[in-house]
Amino acid sequence: MVRVLAVTLFLMAVVGCSGGGSDGALDPNSPAAQGVRDGVFHMNNASEPENLDPHTVTGVPEHFILSALFEGLVNLAADGITIVPAAAASWEVSEDSLTYTFKLREDGKWSDGSPVTTADFLYAWERILTPALGSDYSSMLYPMKNARAFHEGEIADFSLVGAKAIDDRTVAVTLEYPAPYFLSMHSHYTWYPVQKKAIEAHGGMTERGTKWTQPGNLVSNGPFVLTDWEPDKIIIAKQNPHYWDNVILNAIHFHPVDDMLTEERNFRSGELHMTYEMPLSKVRSYQKNNPEVLKIFPYYGTYYYMLNVTKKPLDNVRVRRALSLALDRERLCNFVVISGEKPAHAFSPPDPNGFVSATRYEFDPEAARKLLAEAGYPDGKGLPPVELLYNTQENHKLIAETIQQMWNETLNIQVELVNQDWKVYLSTRRTLDYNIARAGWIGDYIEPINFLECMETGNGNNNTGWSNAEYDALLAKALRARTNEERYAFYQEAEDILHEEMPIIPIYQYVRKMLVRPEVKGWIPNLRDHRFYQGMSLEAAN
Repeated sequence: MVRVLAVTLFLMAVVGCSGGGSDGALDPNSPAAQGVRDGVFHMNNASEPENLDPHTVTGVPEHFILSALFEGLVNLAADGITIVPAAAASWEVSEDSLTYTFKLREDGKWSDGSPVTTADFLYAWERILTPALGSDYSSMLYPMKNARAFHEGEIADFSLVGAKAIDDRTVAVTLEYPAPYFLSMHSHYTWYPVQKKAIEAHGGMTERGTKWTQPGNLVSNGPFVLTDWEPDKIIIAKQNPHYWDNVILNAIHFHPVDDMLTEERNFRSGELHMTYEMPLSKVRSYQKNNPEVLKIFPYYGTYYYMLNVTKKPLDNVRVRRALSLALDRERLCNFVVISGEKPAHAFSPPDPNGFVSATRYEFDPEAARKLLAEAGYPDGKGLPPVELLYNTQENHKLIAETIQQMWNETLNIQVELVNQDWKVYLSTRRTLDYNIARAGWIGDYIEPINFLECMETGNGNNNTGWSNAEYDALLAKALRARTNEERYAFYQEAEDILHEEMPIIPIYQYVRKMLVRPEVKGWIPNLRDHRFYQGMSLEAAN
C-alpha cells in the first residue's frame, strides 16, 4: 500500500507539473476558438457509444448524446431539478396522483418535419417493454400500470398497459402506485419517443443493431439532429431546424477520447470546451494554478465493484465479504481519488430528500483474514487468481491497482487486472464472463429505488448472477409505501441484505471533476450533471 501511495503522489507531482493546465487566451486557430465564433460546442464524451438507440443502451456517454437528439414529455432545466415543458406543453395530475394527462405541443415536430404525436410515444413505450427487444432498462417504465406485467409476459395486449392516446395530442399515463419522482423520469432516454417509420424502414420493431441510428436515417425530436458519425473519431449533431424552441448553439461535437491524459492535453491545446473527466494526477495542479476551469461538485452516484456470484471462488459469501473488509475506502478517498469523494457505506448515496442508509462497510483486515480462512483459504492459500475487469480509463486503472495491492497485502491473494474498451466491457459484463468488474451507477432520478432496483432479480443492470426473493419483495413493498418513513424502512432492509450477501462492493460516492472553459455559458453544475443543451451557448471570455 505504501508503494502504491508513493507512486500515486509521485505522479501527481511530476505529471501535474509537466502540463499544469494553463488557461491562457485560446489560440485563435484552435477548434475551441473557432467553435466560439461558429457556435460549435466541443465536449469530450469519454468513449465511443455502444449505439444510439435510446431503448437498448444503458450508459452515461450515450445519455449525453441522446439528450441532445431527443426529448421526452418533460425535461429538467439547467439546474437539473426544475421540471420544464418539452414535447408536452402542459400536463395535469389527478387528485390521487395516479393519472398524468399530457398535452403535446402543436408545434412539436420530428427532424424530418413531420408532427410528433401520441402514437409515437405509445409505439416507443411498447417497443422498450416488448421482451423480444431485450432492453436492459425497461424497468424505468415499471411505474406505469401493467408495464412490468407486459414486459415479463404476464399479459400480451399492450392496450392493457396504462398508456392511452386520448387523441393525437393528448396522452394519459396511469401509474401502479404514486411516484413523486415520475415527472423527472421523463428526462431519461428510456421514455423518449421514437419514430416508427424511421425504425421500420431498416428492420422490425424489436430488431437490434439496425441502421436506423445512423446519420441520415435517425429521425429525432430534440434540439439537435445527428449529421456525422465517424466511429472512434467524432459524432456531430447540428441544430434541428424543426425544433419548437430557440436553440443558441449551432452544433455539438462529441469526442470519444478515453485516455484522460490525452483529454486534458486536448483541453489545454484548445480542442475542447469541456472534458468528461479529470486525471487524478492533475487535480492538485489545477486546484493550485487554474481553479477557475476546474469544476468539482457532488454527483448522485456510487462507484462500486460487481462480484460474479456464479463463479468460484466468489460464489462463497465469505470470500465476497472478506474482499470488502480488506478494502480501505478512507485511504483510497484521501490519497488516491483525492477530489472530495466519500467512502460508500451503502449502494444508494445519501438522498437529499431524506434517506441515508445506516449500513457501514468497514475496513477490518483481521476480520477479512478470518472470513477467508473460514471459506477454506487460510492466508489466501488455495485461492485461484481472480480477474478484475475495468473499462479503459486512467482513473479506473489507478483505483484497480490500488485495490489489487490492498487485497494482496491484506489477504495474500493474486488479482489480475483486465481492461477493455467500453463496448467490449459492457458485453463481458452482460454475459457474466468475469470475476470482479468495475461499475458505477448515476441516479436517473433522485430516489434510492433507482439504485436498489439495479440488484433486483431479472433487472438488466444486475450483471452479478445474484438473486434474493426477500430483497425483491422489499423493493415491491417500498414502491407501494404510503409514507416516507415506511418507504425508507424498506430501503434500509434492502441495503442490509446487500451488505450481508455482498454481490457488490460499494467503494465511494462520486463527485464530478471536469474542466470547463469560461466561454461555456448556460451550463450549471448539478447533482446529476444534467445538460440543458438548448440553453447553452459560447461567448468569448473577457
